[in-house]
Amino acid sequence: MASLLVLWDVDHTLINAGGVGVQVYERAFRELYSLGVPSVRINMAGRTDRAIAIEMLTVAGLADPHGQVAEFQAVQARHAPTLAPELAARGRVLPGVREVIAAITAGPRPGLRIVQSLLTGNVRELAEVKLSSLGLTEHLDLDAGAYGTESEIRADLVPVARANAARRYGADFSGQATVLVGDTPLDVEAALATGARAVGVGTGGYTAEELLAAGAHAALPDLSDTPQALTAILGPA
Repeated sequence: MASLLVLWDVDHTLINAGGVGVQVYERAFRELYSLGVPSVRINMAGRTDRAIAIEMLTVAGLADPHGQVAEFQAVQARHAPTLAPELAARGRVLPGVREVIAAITAGPRPGLRIVQSLLTGNVRELAEVKLSSLGLTEHLDLDAGAYGTESEIRADLVPVARANAARRYGADFSGQATVLVGDTPLDVEAALATGARAVGVGTGGYTAEELLAAGAHAALPDLSDTPQALTAILGPA
C-alpha cells in the first residue's frame, strides 16, 4: 500500500491562536531574566520557535543566545499548558479545517494510507495545547511530526518528521510522499528544499497567489471547499 505523510503547519493554517502564544515568550523572559520581551518587532511568520527565541535573546543583549536557547525553550514548554483556558476562549479553528482533516482520515483514496501530523515552528507542548484546546488532535499523530525545538531552519524539520513517521508506520515518506501544508513562503521553501509537495493556504499574511509565486504546487485562499482542498493536498485522483 502506498503511504502519504501530510504535515500541517499550526498557526494561521489550522488555527488562529488570538495572540495567546506569545505569552510563553513573556513568561520565559520574566522567569529566567526578570525582563519583558524585547520591544523590537520580530517577524515570526513561518519561523521556528528556536530561531525566534535566539533572535529575541540576541536583541535583549543576553550573552550566548545559542547556549541559552535550550533552557529558554524548556521554560516555554513548561508554561505552555497553562495557556489552555485562554486559547479556548480566544483561539479559533480556521474555515474548513475540521472537515478536511476528517475527510483525509476517512480515506478518500483507496489503496493510499495517509498519516497526518504537524510540521510547526511551535515547541511541541505549545502546539499540543493550541490544538487540544480547540479540539483538533483527534486525527493527528503528533508523534509523527516535527517541532520548533529541532532547528532554526524550517527545512531541517522535514527529515525529522519523515524519520519519526517511518519508525511508526514502517513506510517510506521520501520525496512527494510528504506534503507540507502551510501559510507562508517559508513553509513552501521547506517543502521544495526537501523534495516534498507544497500546498499553500492564504489564511495568514500571504495570499494564495503569493504562495504559488513562491513555488507552491497548489494554493487555496482557505480550506472551506473540502473537495478542492483534498485535490490540492492529495493530488488529482
